[in-house]
Amino acid sequence: MFSWKWCVLYAALPVAIAWVLGRAAIADPEQRGNWRDAIVLLTLGLAVDLRWFERAWPSGLTGLGKLLLVDAALYGFLAIRRLRGTGFDFHLRWSDWRTGLRELAFFMPFVLGLGMALGFLHPHGYALRLSMAPTWIYIFIFIAVPEELYFRAWVQNLLERRLGRRTALATTAVLFGLSHFNKRSAHFNWRYVLLASIAGIFYGRAWRERRRVPASAITHASVDAIWSFWF
Repeated sequence: MFSWKWCVLYAALPVAIAWVLGRAAIADPEQRGNWRDAIVLLTLGLAVDLRWFERAWPSGLTGLGKLLLVDAALYGFLAIRRLRGTGFDFHLRWSDWRTGLRELAFFMPFVLGLGMALGFLHPHGYALRLSMAPTWIYIFIFIAVPEELYFRAWVQNLLERRLGRRTALATTAVLFGLSHFNKRSAHFNWRYVLLASIAGIFYGRAWRERRRVPASAITHASVDAIWSFWF
């Protein structure tokens, strides 16, 4: 399955990201964000959302492509750009669980009421199973952490410095919702976009309380897991 095209692309992409963000660090020492940051974030976002690189991977392993993009972005933003306040840390604290589960409790009435009113959510009666724990862990690692890094640690973090906390929270939530426009539908899925945007408010609140990616990732993974298990 080896392909020179994909080999060159995956070898060059981290170098390109590091070069662009290295220039951004020189041009923007106050870390208010500039067009170079926007280019990197837009490229990464479109690559994942439009599945540009999925053809490089066999079925069942496409998640590894997302992890490689996450690694390249982590190197660029943390090692080269040295972006402050991202909150990236895999040492989970009790405060992460407390914040993450609190925002989950705040969000659930919104999503259940609105989701069923719109006909987007349909309950099904799965009993509790041991397989739910590894499913939650999988969602946390392969979905929640990459998306929370992108939208909260990088996008919301940079927008706060230009737009303020509230506007950055709302703007990032809308961008997060729009990233779901083609999920579970071949057309623009406005119901998914609306509910994901509302979810983005609560994920953003969880992150910004202590600026901790694990906190928002706990909320995110729990919402996705509950949806997978019971709706």
